[in-house]
Amino acid sequence: MPSAVGQTTKTLAPYTPAVKSHGLIYVSGQLGMKDGKLLDGVEAQTRGALENLKALLESAGSSLAKTVKCTVYIKNMDDFDAINKVYATFFQDWKPARVCVEVARLPIDALIEIDAIAEE
Repeated sequence: MPSAVGQTTKTLAPYTPAVKSHGLIYVSGQLGMKDGKLLDGVEAQTRGALENLKALLESAGSSLAKTVKCTVYIKNMDDFDAINKVYATFFQDWKPARVCVEVARLPIDALIEIDAIAEE
């Protein structure tokens, strides 16, 4: 039976921040927010999204090092290099599989959103 993780986290819509199931943790899309506010600029939003992802994984008993896949949704592919510079500081020794997709729009006009799957 799946179990919810991060239920105390305030979300923008009706979803669970992360779910544990069969030894894996599925983390819903994380925006670059801090204290309920969207951070300014793509670098800050990338850092914020990854910090939120890291916190959810740690609350589930996992870590970024156990991440097997990330999906990165970005508003503008021109930001790809700037995003990668920040992303690389979080995944230095281990680099999970990843997809990066440019999208028309993200919730609250965010510039980036990241979801992930990790091992427990």
